[in-house]
Amino acid sequence: MKVIQVVGARPNFMKVAPLHRAIQKLTGWTSKIVHTGQHFDAKMSDVFFTQLELPTPDFFLGIGGGSHTEVTAKIMVAFEKIVEAEKPDLIIVVGDVTSTLACTLVAIKMGIKVAHVEAGLRSFDRTMPEELNRILTDSVADYLFVTEESGLQHLKNEGVADERVFFSGNVMIDSLVRYQEKAKTTTILEDLGVTKGDYIVMTMHRPANVDTKEGLESILELIELSSEDTKIIFPIHPRTRAHMEKFGLAERLDQAQNLIMTEPLGYLEFIQLMSNATAILTDSGGIQEETTYLGVPCLTFRDSTERPITVTLGTNQLLSDLDPKKTYAALQEILAGKVKKGSIPPLWDGKAAERIAAQLAEIFA
Repeated sequence: MKVIQVVGARPNFMKVAPLHRAIQKLTGWTSKIVHTGQHFDAKMSDVFFTQLELPTPDFFLGIGGGSHTEVTAKIMVAFEKIVEAEKPDLIIVVGDVTSTLACTLVAIKMGIKVAHVEAGLRSFDRTMPEELNRILTDSVADYLFVTEESGLQHLKNEGVADERVFFSGNVMIDSLVRYQEKAKTTTILEDLGVTKGDYIVMTMHRPANVDTKEGLESILELIELSSEDTKIIFPIHPRTRAHMEKFGLAERLDQAQNLIMTEPLGYLEFIQLMSNATAILTDSGGIQEETTYLGVPCLTFRDSTERPITVTLGTNQLLSDLDPKKTYAALQEILAGKVKKGSIPPLWDGKAAERIAAQLAEIFA
């Protein structure tokens, strides 16, 4: 059995790393990795592959940026050549980035089976490119591996046959479980001059938040309010920084008190920062899951989430009206010790990749 696994952006690395290891352990199976380069920074890709103990990708497509249509088309053309040469038996895609959908379309059109890991998640917000990628990928993939119970219900509602759907747990958590102890050996807290519990972490990169002046001004107001009470560590996404400069807001950002801005961080460093933070302010999907596992309060600056179990069972709070003052009030409660107690969702136990590999072995037996 020859398997190709696709990575296109940073969150994909954490999902494919445990899957690659699990597939390689199956007798008679081989796994190759294609990095589309959809989001690519040489330094950060190298850091992630090293920290997650991934081999150098077997194929690097070097796609880079562009419009959603342009990136999708470039990935499809380049990936088709890889599939023609390699003739894999199965292609595994993860998550919801453009690479996920593009490579799925190529595989299906070429008659290659596709497994989608992290299937069934829905935000019901079709202005999010990720939502369209999720819906379209799930509609044509052969095997759908689900992280939480809401995904099972969504796929059932969409008429997906039960025999295509498997409740496997969360491979993102597999990487977190594996590297949580190793993350403690990093010096990121000392490097940034912070200690456990005396800071919050912020990440903001969603187009709805950072592509408009109004969205960025809301983020700035939130930073200015929150930094009066605590240090904020903000690994700033290149997209966010570029738009701050575009709209003439970079100077205001740089002048915020108690704000520690960094370049994007390695996986281990970011785990260590999250684990020791008082709270996380984010618009990221994956961070909602990681904070739920870590038991760290998370305030999600979005009006919907495709990961509702992080709210119903975990430590996440959804800030649906995107009001900086209301978000600040919610943060104040956390700083005062009024912390939402969460629990770890079913099958978020560090063994999801093993279950997926075992299920695939059974399917292809």
